[in-house]
Amino acid sequence: MASVDRRARERAETREKILAAARRLFVEEGFEAVTLRRIAAAIEYTAPALYSHFADKQGLMLALCDADFALLRQAFARTEKIADPVERLRAVGRTYVKVAIEHPHHYRFMFMTAHPLDPAQSKIQRGNPDEDAYAFLRATVAACIAADRFGAEHRDAEMVTQMCWGASHGVVSLYLTHSEDCWISWKNPVKTAYALVDAVVDGLVDGLVGAERPRAAVERLLVKRPRAVARSKSALKAATPGSRAASPGSRRSG
Repeated sequence: MASVDRRARERAETREKILAAARRLFVEEGFEAVTLRRIAAAIEYTAPALYSHFADKQGLMLALCDADFALLRQAFARTEKIADPVERLRAVGRTYVKVAIEHPHHYRFMFMTAHPLDPAQSKIQRGNPDEDAYAFLRATVAACIAADRFGAEHRDAEMVTQMCWGASHGVVSLYLTHSEDCWISWKNPVKTAYALVDAVVDGLVDGLVGAERPRAAVERLLVKRPRAVARSKSALKAATPGSRAASPGSRRSG
């Protein structure tokens, strides 16, 4: 039994080595340029040894996609218990950033490399929030919309999902591709990305239009975001017609 367990462990370790080498080479050289023999040579294995794990390059690419996107969805699982959908959305954005910075090779492969595959071949069920990371993000956005937490102009769940995804992706991809550019004085990418995520989420919550601003925006904060109550009370008073804070004449007379 011990020898069987050891062989299973060694086979799993070999598979992980193959996946890691393939991930790096696909990112650096492109899917079309990399062969299974090239991957085998990178980890000093023979081609037949690699073929015992993966029948072809398509199968290897598919296994790599399933493994890496499953990793992202598993990371999102930590946000599931957050009851407030807006705060859950914020946490999902921050988790995405954290995964990208902690696993740059995985991230480059997932979101900065072309995947010439049919989604139907994946073991991950497309559109299932329990398996599909994008579907989980979309479901969180949809929950915010259903709870009337976003402004009237932000009711398209697909578009808002891609806005939120773009906010997180923009900073981390810029950092991963240009962080060694000495022309720019780079700030901490995690702090910068978190700030952008907060700005987008807060903008969605406060995103009212026309005459609804500024009073309705402040009222929305008072009702929907208790932590903002203290600083919002003074803003609500200033936004109210006839108040002393809103009347230049009253300030002069005081």
